[in-house]
Amino acid sequence: MAEETGASLGTEPRGHRLTQGPRGLPFLGSLPQFGKDPLGFFERLGGYGDMVRWRFGRNDCVFIADPEYIGELLTETEHTFDQPLLGIAFRTVMGNGVVVARGTDWRRKRSLVQPSVRPRQVKSYASTMTACAVELAGTWSDGERVDIKREMAALTQEIAVRTIFGVDTPADAESMGRAMDIAQQEIGKEFSGLGAVLPDWVPTPGRARIKKAAAVIDAEVGRVVARHRDGDGGRPDLLSRLLAAVDESGAHLSGKEIRDETVTLYIGGHETTSSTLVWAWYLLSRAPHARAALTEELDRVLGDREPGIDDYAQLTYAQAVVKETLRLYPTIWLVTGIAKEGARIGGVPMPEGTRVWSSQWVTHRDERWFPEPAAFRPERWDAETGDDIPEYAWYPFGGGPRVCLGTRFAMVEAVLVLAVLARRFELEVDPGTISPVPALTLQPDRDVMATVRAR
Repeated sequence: MAEETGASLGTEPRGHRLTQGPRGLPFLGSLPQFGKDPLGFFERLGGYGDMVRWRFGRNDCVFIADPEYIGELLTETEHTFDQPLLGIAFRTVMGNGVVVARGTDWRRKRSLVQPSVRPRQVKSYASTMTACAVELAGTWSDGERVDIKREMAALTQEIAVRTIFGVDTPADAESMGRAMDIAQQEIGKEFSGLGAVLPDWVPTPGRARIKKAAAVIDAEVGRVVARHRDGDGGRPDLLSRLLAAVDESGAHLSGKEIRDETVTLYIGGHETTSSTLVWAWYLLSRAPHARAALTEELDRVLGDREPGIDDYAQLTYAQAVVKETLRLYPTIWLVTGIAKEGARIGGVPMPEGTRVWSSQWVTHRDERWFPEPAAFRPERWDAETGDDIPEYAWYPFGGGPRVCLGTRFAMVEAVLVLAVLARRFELEVDPGTISPVPALTLQPDRDVMATVRAR
């Protein structure tokens, strides 16, 4: 049955109505198809229309693909939509941090965390981002073979350790980095498999592994927090700012809350940026015109000096490279919300409890909003000559009241790292297709080997 909805965005309509998608299996719905290939499954759902009914296990769901509908979902979160209670693996790692919290608890935590990542604070972290990238560049040589996936992970981990924890010794992050890798893999496996519908109390090997990884993370964060509490309270790192933050009643974040927010910031500053940089090098290696345009900008703006925060606004093409990378390979690849009483999308009532899904992977690659959607064209982001992109057609950091707090941190980090390394080197990524694997973030399915060429 179809229900007419509100007006479209003025582009060619594709059936702005609620349509029936795949019926699925009894009890499981479309979980098997989703689990086998989440990105492909969302693409197929998009073929049914912009608002599609389907079932995830026994849960009634609606998939939305139109930016107008996505904007309604994102801006109405905390009003007529709730954050979903994500799987036990996700909650074991993330706890009840600002990404997961709801209602009054979420508003309090956001007010305490947000000052640590405001533009003025990000500015103070920029020199650390550049310094870490310069250190990595010093280890590369012309003709060397490197694993870009491993190199970018180590680099962004070092940046996260220094900016969040305020420590300079890489050993402080080694065990936590390994635990985070395990956690990311297990979260992806559980989310797309039977673990997504199993009760929390059911033991599985994956859940055992994630508990072990979480214990390592807890121990490492606890050790660093204890060091901060016993040391200088005036340190400029993110953790020190969290420890000093107080809410309207004068209360500090509890020890558990400090742990949860620290892990959230670590994942945002390490996992997502690392993945973005890997995909950027992959795309640049296959687009000589984009690589040449980036080189021209770096030579013109920077010359022989290192980039700083004051250069960020001038590095418009480097920003466009990052934006276009996040369009094609968004690290966060889906957004969900649970309908409250009275919720509507596009004028269509969403029964209470309905889970509404959208996927950046699908909307970012829709030819209605992005001509030649499969092409890597940073020029589409040019302020004067680029594409006319509707709001919420591009939303790699979410949007609305729950937009990612680390958006500016991530963008500045990716641009400055790219500028430092691309000013010195070109990376010839090995031939062959690299496919995305949807885990906690969108990761390459294999090592990304490249030959370093000095400029």
